[in-house]
Amino acid sequence: MPVVAVTDYTFPSLDIEEAALQTLGAELRAGQCKTSETLIPLVRDADAVITQFAPLKADVIAAMERAKAIVRYGIGVDNVDLDAAKRKGIPVCNVPDYCIDEVADHTLAFILALTRQVVPNTLHIRDGKWGLATGLEEMRTLRDLTVGIVGFGRIGREVVARLQPFKCRRLVFDPMVAASFIHAAGCEAASLESLLTQSNVVTLHCPSTAQTRKLLNATSIGAMKRGTIVINLARGDLIDTPSLVEALQSGQLAAAAIDVCDPEPIPLDSALRSLPNVIAASHIASASPKAVRTLRETAARLAVMALRGERLPNVVNGVT
Repeated sequence: MPVVAVTDYTFPSLDIEEAALQTLGAELRAGQCKTSETLIPLVRDADAVITQFAPLKADVIAAMERAKAIVRYGIGVDNVDLDAAKRKGIPVCNVPDYCIDEVADHTLAFILALTRQVVPNTLHIRDGKWGLATGLEEMRTLRDLTVGIVGFGRIGREVVARLQPFKCRRLVFDPMVAASFIHAAGCEAASLESLLTQSNVVTLHCPSTAQTRKLLNATSIGAMKRGTIVINLARGDLIDTPSLVEALQSGQLAAAAIDVCDPEPIPLDSALRSLPNVIAASHIASASPKAVRTLRETAARLAVMALRGERLPNVVNGVT
C-alpha cells in the first residue's frame, strides 16, 4: 500500500486529501511536525510527501527512502531544501495559481487602508471621538501617488490590473520580465534603485531567494522617500525586520502592512504588534473557501500523479 505523508496542515481535516488518495488505496499519514526529529520518522517510508510550513531541510530529505515527490501547499517553496531534493532526485512541486485573486485583492485592501487611514479612523470612532484621527497630510489620494511593484508574476500582474482604475503611476521591477511586457500592461519598467527612490508605496510580490532575502534592509529603506508605505504579502524574509521596525519608529517609513513576517508568528514582544502605523495579518491573504479547496485538491492530485509515475507539472527544482 503506497503511503502519502502530510507533514503539517492548518485545515480542520484532511478529508479532501483522503478522498483523492482512496482511488489508489493509499494510506494517508499526517502530523504537525516542526522539527527534524519529528519529521524524519513520518517521511522515511512515504511514497509522496505533502508539506505546508514544516522545514524540510537536507537531513529530512536525505532520510526519505521512497519519496517520488514533495508537494508544497502553496506557491513559495522556501521551507524545502530544493538542492537537497534535487541531489536525491526528488521533484518538488508547488501550487502556483490557487490564490492569485485573493492575494491581489488583499494587497489593494492594504494599500487603500493605509493611504486612507481606515484603521485609525475606525478606532477613533470606537473610542468615542469624531473627526480626523490623523493629520490631514496622511490622507493620501492614490491617483497622486507612485506605486512600485517588485515582482511581475501572476500576483504582481493582478495587483497592477487592480491599480489601473485608480490612475496612479506604476513602476515595476522584475529582472526576469521584458520591459516591453511591463510597458504593455501600462506600467514603467524600472531598476530596483529607481523604484525605491521614486515610489510612495512599495509592494513586494517576488519569491524568497538568495537574491531577494533582506531586499528591504537599512540601506535600501534609507534610500526610499521619507514617508513611503511598504506592503508585504509575499515572504517575510524579503524584509529585514529590525530595519523595518526602526524605520517605522523614526518616520522614514510612514506605515507598513504585512501579511508575512520574519519570524512567524510575530513575537509577542515585537513592536510590529503595537505600532499604530502597522497593519498586520497572520499569513491569511491567500484564504478563501475556493482558494483553499483548490490548493488542497491540487496538492492531492499531484501526490496521486507521483504515485502513478506520471510526469509532474509545477516542478520547481529541475527534477524530471
